[in-house]
Amino acid sequence: MSLDLARFFRACNPSKTLVVGNQEDRQYYIDFSSVRGSNIIQELGRTIVLADDEPNCQLFTGHIGCGKSTELRRLQADLEHQGFPVVYFESDKDLDVGDVDVSDILLAIARQVSESLEAVHIQFKPGYFASLFKEIANFLKTPVDLSFEAGLSVGIGKLTARTKDSPNLRSQLRQFLEPRTNSLLEAINQELLEPAHKNCSSRVRRGW
Repeated sequence: MSLDLARFFRACNPSKTLVVGNQEDRQYYIDFSSVRGSNIIQELGRTIVLADDEPNCQLFTGHIGCGKSTELRRLQADLEHQGFPVVYFESDKDLDVGDVDVSDILLAIARQVSESLEAVHIQFKPGYFASLFKEIANFLKTPVDLSFEAGLSVGIGKLTARTKDSPNLRSQLRQFLEPRTNSLLEAINQELLEPAHKNCSSRVRRGW
């Protein structure tokens, strides 16, 4: 039996996050709850499930490389197994963690949530975002295609990709969005999260 070195390397790579929902990754997972003192993921999941319709915020911390992302992926798999839709957001893939602003975070959240809703064909009407993006295109005075034909997530992705490569454009966009932070946050809640909550709650009750 020959050794697949590439597969062996991937399995031993400490920087790789195990996606416990995948069968191959699951066989490499080691449960350290006994040495950690508790099954923190089970506790987090129980709090989310019992919270029902009440929003809750939980902090999950640890030093680099201790397995936070892997455990959060396990939480995602557990919740999805129970019928909960999950938006999993890795901030360093959407944001420059060395140079980040509140507006960057809000746009990243909007993109991730809208992308998840589009993936499961949940309808929503981004009226505020459509108006906002027209204003942004005029303000930046640069050819940025912000059409929503392919979805809100694609439009936001094009905007952030365009400004990411230009510090000047990024600075201009932040200046434009700063006085609109509250409106942007309200739009995320009303145009994305509220429709998602209503739709997903009914799907969970029906068993998807």
